[in-house]
Amino acid sequence: MILVLLVISTIALFLTFVYMKSSTTRLVLTAIFGVALVGSLVAVVANDSQHFGMEKVTTTKTTTLASAGSSKAMDLLLYQSVGTADKHRVYIYKQTASQKKVSHTAASVKTSNQVKKTTGTTKLVTKTTRWTYRSNAMKFWFGIADNNHELVKRQNTFYVKKTWIVLSTTQAKKLSQLVKQQQATLKSRAKVYVANEVKVAMTKNPNMTKAQLAKLEKAAAAKYQAQAMASMIQEAKSTK
Repeated sequence: MILVLLVISTIALFLTFVYMKSSTTRLVLTAIFGVALVGSLVAVVANDSQHFGMEKVTTTKTTTLASAGSSKAMDLLLYQSVGTADKHRVYIYKQTASQKKVSHTAASVKTSNQVKKTTGTTKLVTKTTRWTYRSNAMKFWFGIADNNHELVKRQNTFYVKKTWIVLSTTQAKKLSQLVKQQQATLKSRAKVYVANEVKVAMTKNPNMTKAQLAKLEKAAAAKYQAQAMASMIQEAKSTK
């Protein structure tokens, strides 16, 4: 509507100034239409450059977070660097374990992301700030600009547990390759590791029961697997 006022005041000012004879009425109308023209022009510029008539409104949305990887053995949060300096990242995730197609954050300079460790619920908290009109009157006057709900910034915070692994898509691919390459040797090395752990334990306590030995073997196998996986993760993280 402000643009309509701008056009009407411009035409009216022209017609008044050109076609009306010099008189008090002409001066009054010229002043009125001149003020309307300048005022509407200033308002349009202020709305466009300074968001006149608008205010920032922030909304918060919390969504569940599931591993982006297909493996049940580890929880992954993946990212893809945008540019060569790794200043901006697009994070890849799932909202539920059954989700077939992964979700991702927006690749925009107005979007920032951070990852925080938590002992609580794994989740994604998104805070979105947008310009909105302060009132229906302001929306009536300036709504034609189609800038209502214009994005100011979006902050994504991923809260993940310490067991979660954050890797780039390149690093995740490297980790998958390492697991496949070392799968056979890991099994044989795990057997040797478990046998040595059992031998040491039997030396200390020759009277261990079958239940105790089974528990020890399970714990030793899990320990070796964790150590081997940690080593492969470190190797994968060295990949740029």
